[in-house]
Amino acid sequence: MTSWMISRRLQTIASFCPEGARVADIGSDHALLASYLIENKMASHVVAGELNEGPFQAAKKQIQSIGAEDRVSVRKGDGLAVLAPGEVDVICIAGMGGQLIVSILADGAEKLEGVNRLILQPNVGEELVRRWMQENGWQLTHETILEEDGIIYEILVADRGVPDTPYLGKERTEEELLRLGPFLWEEKSPVLTSKWMRERDKWRKVLEQLSRSEKEEAQERARQVEKELEWMDEVIACLRTDKP
Repeated sequence: MTSWMISRRLQTIASFCPEGARVADIGSDHALLASYLIENKMASHVVAGELNEGPFQAAKKQIQSIGAEDRVSVRKGDGLAVLAPGEVDVICIAGMGGQLIVSILADGAEKLEGVNRLILQPNVGEELVRRWMQENGWQLTHETILEEDGIIYEILVADRGVPDTPYLGKERTEEELLRLGPFLWEEKSPVLTSKWMRERDKWRKVLEQLSRSEKEEAQERARQVEKELEWMDEVIACLRTDKP
């Protein structure tokens, strides 16, 4: 086992990188994905971006350890500021909240010039990421969901295209599919069922806390949570019974 064995999550992200692409990994987690892409000849060049000094130095050390300084450029900077326009074909951002991912993309919009694929793995807030894609000319083309070490991850892949395409002609509304994931809903993986069961458990706890309060605002919020739970119950029932 090498010192840079990577998780199944990162291997799955790597699998969506077109062969020979120039890739940017923003928030590179010790440049493990960059190492994997280069060592397996999946990318021709990788830019590994880090915001803070500690991870930046760790990433540099990792790339030096595999002798890939000529193929991986480790850079310190905020989000897409580490890139020049047209420098990469693919941008990966993984392991952050959806809101942060959206902020990075929005703040660095001019750096998306020439980029033809985004591979994004939000820890939370997947709906925000899908909505940003739809509003900014990116067509969701692939989705996958996996569980590793007790944590559930969704990986979203988008290419330049027609953003509405994956949401058309489906049994669920667009708003629902932005939450559920249009391709994940079609697949109906047991992992997706597990995710929504966990979400339902969280909201049940919220409802339990709200029910202890006699304040009018709490009671109104409780009614909203009850509606949310009804929707989740229906979603889970469909996932369990309406498998492809």
